[in-house]
Amino acid sequence: MVKRILVLLALLGLAVGARYNLGTPISEELAAQYDLRPVVLRDGRGLPPGEGRVEEGERIYAKKCASCHGARGEGYPFNRLVAEPFPITPATEPVEFAIGNYWQYATTLYDYIRRAMPFGAPGTLTNEEVYHLVAFLLYMNGIIEAHEPINQKTLPQVRMPARELLDLDPETKRRFPWLTLP
Repeated sequence: MVKRILVLLALLGLAVGARYNLGTPISEELAAQYDLRPVVLRDGRGLPPGEGRVEEGERIYAKKCASCHGARGEGYPFNRLVAEPFPITPATEPVEFAIGNYWQYATTLYDYIRRAMPFGAPGTLTNEEVYHLVAFLLYMNGIIEAHEPINQKTLPQVRMPARELLDLDPETKRRFPWLTLP
């Protein structure tokens, strides 16, 4: 009896899968769209050519990012992106984490935006658009000046305020001993 039910469920699953084209192979073009290699490393290896400016980044941000992160990166409905460049402490609430006080490497910011943003259409930004957005977000967090261009040479040289958070706590030998990550 149990075998019959399992066979029936398997056949039903195959029928439903065929109806909705589940298991249809992905095209080479679609696979290439999501194949964003190489990964950008913290020292800048893997950064593509291109350059970003704050003014252009502000325009792109307003068009493609503000609806999720607020007009000036203040957050809502999704994560906050702009905050004072203070390092986080045990008293810092997670909702206060932002690029200026939490991200340790600017190159990681580039890689994340390139792979995961904008929400609902990840990987659709050009390399130039990502450089512009990174320049704007670093400027908004008080990390670079408005006239500084961001490119594959200058981005790895940006010193993020939260870099010191990478130091291990001497007592617990952990990086963030007060944080409990999900």
